[in-house]
Amino acid sequence: MIQVFTFLYFISIFVIPGLDYRLGWSSVPAWAIILADILVLAGYFTIVRVFKENSYASRIIEVNAGQKVIDTGLYALVRHPMYVGVALMYSVTPLALGSLWALIPGLLIIPILVIRILGEEKLLAKELDGYSAYMEKVKFRLIPGVW
Repeated sequence: MIQVFTFLYFISIFVIPGLDYRLGWSSVPAWAIILADILVLAGYFTIVRVFKENSYASRIIEVNAGQKVIDTGLYALVRHPMYVGVALMYSVTPLALGSLWALIPGLLIIPILVIRILGEEKLLAKELDGYSAYMEKVKFRLIPGVW
């Protein structure tokens, strides 16, 4: 169900800006678009770092034979750094595309990720050796000092 909702989400954050531009619903200042572009790039950079550090990172939640808990680099700060990059990238994509209206679905990435993280952590704690200890060591899931 999350995959279906996520698909609709992705379509909306790219279609609404096109409609917004075509119909002139909103206007985003150039400095905000440039800042959003920088933040989207930072999100991509975060995701690339995660894939370099964790060869098991994937869209699919599964535990592979021989998989180990990664607790270095960004994983020493938060338990789900790939989702930090995803949240950053997709929450500001509407601004990068010049749309204020698309921010409404754009910000929905946060509750989508929260639901996914909660389910993922149940699976990892159950099936990945050492993950429960990692959860004790690294307290925050997504935002250091917050959650």
